Amino acid sequence: MTVLRSLVAGFVLLASTVASVADSSKNDEKSSASISYYRDVRRIFQQHCQGCHQPARAMGGYVMTTHAALMKPGDSGKAPIVPGQSGKSELIAQVIPQGDKPPLMPKNRDALSTADVELLRRWIDEGAKDDTPKSVQDLIDEKNPPKYRQLPVITSIDYSPDGQLLAVAGYHEVLLHKADGSGLVARLIGLSERIQSVAFSPDGKRLAAAGGSPARFGEIQVWDVEKRRLLYSVSTTFDTLYGASWSPDGKLIAFGCADNTLRAIDAETGKQVLFQGAHGDWVLGTVFSQDNEHLVSVSRDMSMKLTVVKTQRFVDNITSITPGALKGGLLAVDRRPMPKPTKVKAVDGQEKLYDELIVGGSDGTPRLYKMHRVVQRMIGDDANKVREYQRMPGRIFALRFNKEGTFFVAGSSLDQQGEVRVYETDSGKLLSKLDKIGSVYAVAVHPDGKTIASAGLDGTIRLSEAATGKVIREFAPVPLEQN
Repeated sequence: MTVLRSLVAGFVLLASTVASVADSSKNDEKSSASISYYRDVRRIFQQHCQGCHQPARAMGGYVMTTHAALMKPGDSGKAPIVPGQSGKSELIAQVIPQGDKPPLMPKNRDALSTADVELLRRWIDEGAKDDTPKSVQDLIDEKNPPKYRQLPVITSIDYSPDGQLLAVAGYHEVLLHKADGSGLVARLIGLSERIQSVAFSPDGKRLAAAGGSPARFGEIQVWDVEKRRLLYSVSTTFDTLYGASWSPDGKLIAFGCADNTLRAIDAETGKQVLFQGAHGDWVLGTVFSQDNEHLVSVSRDMSMKLTVVKTQRFVDNITSITPGALKGGLLAVDRRPMPKPTKVKAVDGQEKLYDELIVGGSDGTPRLYKMHRVVQRMIGDDANKVREYQRMPGRIFALRFNKEGTFFVAGSSLDQQGEVRVYETDSGKLLSKLDKIGSVYAVAVHPDGKTIASAGLDGTIRLSEAATGKVIREFAPVPLEQN
């Protein structure tokens, strides 16, 4: 037995030694593996740098969206990357501390992590090689605009406040059309593969676009409408962004994220000023109160939530929290314009401006809610609800009030078929309907209140009469390539 135990112990020791050597070999192999530009380095530039260094906005004359562009000096004339010599590369000098001072880049953003800086150093020291697969090289920019062989699915549209322009979400771009559909005015081409939401600022001078590249980064773009110039781009989270909205004073831009968060940025600087993590699923729509003090968000988690802007504090579920009260996620929200603002005493004892919200989603029923609770919450109540409207077929993907708040338009989809409906807000009366069209994902109301724009799965923009639903014009928002 003693000999047997010794043999077993010997085998165990041998196996342990072999395993240890194998693990050590794997660790050595891992640490010595070369750094990939496409897999490792490009991610850092996308998340931290390309918002300011892209073809649409090349700060310092430097572009960082392709390997070839990375090698070209900017306005300083200094070599950004010297293959094999990270110590002589200006890019590294810009992202490391300057003595007691923080790194110069990213400008007005958090510094790169130590791990990311080390990864950049190693990549440069290994020769700064380009391993971008030829099959995925992206050459889309102002000089090489997107090419369409078929119409894209349209997820968002918006009229400018003066009624002159219609912004349309495209692939890698926002397309600006004349509001009557008579011509394409400009193509605003950025980094995001997907544009999920477009929104003009209250004064119409700027345009916000929320989107991103799935599973890589989310992005907010802010454009100068008159100059057709990208003012800035903010990358955040690791997936596309949704539901961009401006505060009525034009100072903030809010948006929803696929990481279940609600965020807002300063419209001048792009700095994040609000973060709310109370939702349990993707946040798909946002809208501010008329006094800019509160922010409303809707989510696939079947809730509409109220947040205080100044403190970033989640206040309340505006919708019922009773299980089964809502049959699915909420996809769209809009605030009713109130030409004659009134005040209401909320349940917290504070006087607040009275706001109403239209909301819709998976169950196809538009619902009107009060923003602020005026009675104590009771188990099972839905006290903030003002009224329900006639149910639409399928899911409601888009909602928009006219500027007086007297009616709203809703767009829905069921089995690739869509409808556009116009409801009178106070009476609930169905005023008009446009049906037997493709799935509707986006709607907008012209400032004059006479025309509705709608779009969706089939990629066609339809302009219809608000009063009758009659189609005035149909047009393709993108130029099509010949097959």
